[in-house]
Amino acid sequence: MTTEHNFTIRFAQRKDTYLILDFIKQLADYEHLLDEVVATPAVLELWLFDKHKAEVIIGEEDGVPVGFALFFHNFSTFLGRAGIYLEDLFVRPEKRGRGYGKALLRKLAQIAVERGCGRLEWWCLDWNTSSIEFYKSLGAISMDEWTTYRIAGPRLIEFAKE
Repeated sequence: MTTEHNFTIRFAQRKDTYLILDFIKQLADYEHLLDEVVATPAVLELWLFDKHKAEVIIGEEDGVPVGFALFFHNFSTFLGRAGIYLEDLFVRPEKRGRGYGKALLRKLAQIAVERGCGRLEWWCLDWNTSSIEFYKSLGAISMDEWTTYRIAGPRLIEFAKE
């Protein structure tokens, strides 16, 4: 990590809702999924700060937000304890290479340990080789034997009514 900048991490507050949405959109654009973002400030505020269903940490360089991580608790029946699932990790492209992504992940690991969680996990797109190499350099292992399934949108509503 660079020592020429003052990098700090803090928990997001309600006033950060627009910033969080901006980070989400920048990440989605990087992942070629911007057209899938339907979140709004009101929706994020409801789910993050009223319902408390997810949390966000924000990384700042010299007091200026440069990255974020959005996470929530999941549960492992095999471990019998909660874990942390990292939904999004993003550092502005011009700020990459300074150790900020690693610092955000380390903070999540610290939160997981402090809360007694059994693991920290996330997904990564198959084509994102730079991120895959980065995660492996940290000692993360891919869970290649698992396949992710999803029911969403109109099919979710239809299935719920059946």
